Amino acid sequence: MNTIHEAGSLVAGQWLTDGPQAERVGPYVREPVSRARTARPEDVTAALAYARRSARRIARLAPATRAGILERAAALVTERGERLARLLALELGKPLKDGRGEVLRVADTLAVAAAEARAIGGEVLPVAGWGRGVGNTALTQRAPAGPVLAITPFNAPANLLAHKLAASFAAGNTTIVKPPPQAPAVSTALVELLLEAGMPVEAVQVLHGGADVGARLCAAPEIAVVSFTGGVTAGHAVAHAAGPKRVMLELGGNAATIVCEDADVAEAALACARTGYSNSGQSCISVQRVYVQRARFEEFADALTTQVKALAVGDPLDPGTDVGSMVDDDAAERVVRWTAEAAGQGARVTAGGTRDGAVMAPTVVVAPPAEARVVREEVFGALVAVLPYDGFDEVLEECNRSSYGLQAGLFTHDVRRVVTAWRELEVGGLVVNGSSNFRLDHVPFGGVKDSGIGRESPRWMIEDFTVTKTLMLKGLSIWGDE
Repeated sequence: MNTIHEAGSLVAGQWLTDGPQAERVGPYVREPVSRARTARPEDVTAALAYARRSARRIARLAPATRAGILERAAALVTERGERLARLLALELGKPLKDGRGEVLRVADTLAVAAAEARAIGGEVLPVAGWGRGVGNTALTQRAPAGPVLAITPFNAPANLLAHKLAASFAAGNTTIVKPPPQAPAVSTALVELLLEAGMPVEAVQVLHGGADVGARLCAAPEIAVVSFTGGVTAGHAVAHAAGPKRVMLELGGNAATIVCEDADVAEAALACARTGYSNSGQSCISVQRVYVQRARFEEFADALTTQVKALAVGDPLDPGTDVGSMVDDDAAERVVRWTAEAAGQGARVTAGGTRDGAVMAPTVVVAPPAEARVVREEVFGALVAVLPYDGFDEVLEECNRSSYGLQAGLFTHDVRRVVTAWRELEVGGLVVNGSSNFRLDHVPFGGVKDSGIGRESPRWMIEDFTVTKTLMLKGLSIWGDE
């Protein structure tokens, strides 16, 4: 019997544990692993009022103070990361090796946010370059925007919370966090570490709950910026509820990777196997569509299938496991159903296609039709589709047929193809000689089309979490007056 981890709500400086509760049943262990204290309507009201009162207190913290807190938090995460990794395994079925990787990224993200806090500044504007500006001086600063609402997803709940909360705090804002119902304990544990590192309690609140809690928070006038990561449908609802305020959306993906005829096929297959099934494919940039030049198509399909069949599937708490469970049985069943659909349309299923509870066998679907759901829609599961192409211009056009545009991969040694793909692909990022599923947390990340609005990474998020304030000094000039 696992210990049930309690996840309290943090409202107006107080941890609340009494009241309505929601249990999370681990998708692999099949028993309750955490219990969240869910928000009542009066908690939302209290949290919003507290955020408004706290905004000025947090804004007055010097950037060096904010940076020091974030650096201490990064050290604590490094020191105690195994607990976070185990919570990820229990609540989500994420293998320890993936969870440990996420924890390393959390520490990186906090450290990067600390460095970016130290770099916040402004500029002296060249007002004397125009006749009406002569005799005056104008300065700008990046000022905190105001209370931030951070709504985080289940697939990388620790690192995506770190991005939102650390960047918001680095910018000088207070933040209300609404964690995913599937990962309340790991989300709360990270907030507790930040508080232990010295983050003032006025800087963060945690409200557990469903879409109703998120909708009310989004619509609240006290909130200045909404940062949401999740599905497209939910993202549209968030934008609608938020109305005329800053809304940053990191939504879904249907990531394509292109393997050209000059690629190292064995290396490309290994990369796609390792990054197409990590976290059971539950990543918005997970490898989903792999387009292989026809001359190398069967070679790649065979190599990928061999690599996928070698993946260790099972207990996420086993350090040797490559693929654990999906978030729940329904998600795994959807992948089984879409696989069977593709097979019925003429595709070959060379690996997987079955599930055991929420554990989806890593699946390879070869040569599905272009209109199959495994090609056109976001699978968000342990499945990779492999398709042939003939011409490079043709495959770029095929990649762009998707309504999503988050990130793509390209295996080639032809620099002309690299430049052409970077120019022509409708995506936020292109990874060369790697699959779509690669990200550095200090590099801007985000998409176009249905994949969202804005860029994540502390530097770019701080721009969204701050406003430009201008100071005009009339009759006082650092420039010549003649």
